Amino acid sequence: MHAFDILGDPVRRRILELLADGEQTSGAITDVIRAEFAISQPAVSQHLRVLRDNGFASVRAEGTRRFYAVVPAPLSEVDAWLAPFRRFWTQRLDALGTELARGRRARRPRAEGEPTRPAELGTDPSRTGPPTERT
Repeated sequence: MHAFDILGDPVRRRILELLADGEQTSGAITDVIRAEFAISQPAVSQHLRVLRDNGFASVRAEGTRRFYAVVPAPLSEVDAWLAPFRRFWTQRLDALGTELARGRRARRPRAEGEPTRPAELGTDPSRTGPPTERT
């Protein structure tokens, strides 16, 4: 199966999201998936098997419990496939980061002697309320 066939299923994506936080027991995964997707325990087991058989997850036994973990290699292949497309969103994310930083600077307390935002805009900082239109 191709990586996108594996990741195309929302249940398997959710399982990988759970595993991204660290190793999980099959019981813990099943509890979350059954609650969120209303599917049976055997159906969850089948999704875990698909992830395991296709190299996206590993399993280790500890007594009667099974612990699942993400295997990063197939996700690295997906990441490499996505690389040429990053240009479509990287610039926008950079711009968003700039705007967020500007917002943080605008909200931070000003040091003594540092100009206030209204003064920088040429308005009277002693006035309160919204700016009025000049005619």
